Parts: sequence; structure tokens; C-alpha cells
Amino acid sequence: MSVLIKPIITEKMTSDSELYNRYGFIVNPTANKLQIKEAIEATYGVSVTKVRTMNYGPSRRTRFTKTGIQHGKTNAFKKAIVDVQEGDVIDFYSNL
Repeated sequence: MSVLIKPIITEKMTSDSELYNRYGFIVNPTANKLQIKEAIEATYGVSVTKVRTMNYGPSRRTRFTKTGIQHGKTNAFKKAIVDVQEGDVIDFYSNL
């Protein structure tokens, strides 16, 4: 089971990382805070001070097409906001 799926790189998370040393990740929905902390420390070599998680449910959508009404939904996901110790930095663009 891989805990980290992908980092969140948005304007809001970039400003949070510059100002407050906070980084966001999309994680496995079954992972707990300890597993997330260990995975980030092992992957990026930083010390994590705090982990906050949020579960997002699917948003349901309905479309009206020529063939009739189509019902669908997006995938559910779990987001983790990680506070890193002062002085540590995660560089997402170093592996490009």
C-alpha cells in the first residue's frame, strides 16, 4: 500500500508552504496520521511536527443528454496537511 498519492501544488498551498512551512498531499483513504508522517519523513527526509487530515466525499452530478439523464459521481479522496519543522523544506521540483 502506498500512502502518498500526489502532492497538492496550488496557489494556496504554495503560499502556505512559503509562509507557514505547511505542505499538502493527497493520501490513501485508509492511511492514518502515523503512517502519513512516517511516509513523508522517509520520502522527503524532513521532520514532521503535525499532520491534519480531511476526508472528501464524492460530488454527485447529473447531465441531461440526447440519450437521457446520466448520473455520475467523482472519486472520494483524503487530503493531508503536514507541518514541517522550522528550517526543513520540501522541494517538489527537484526531480524534474
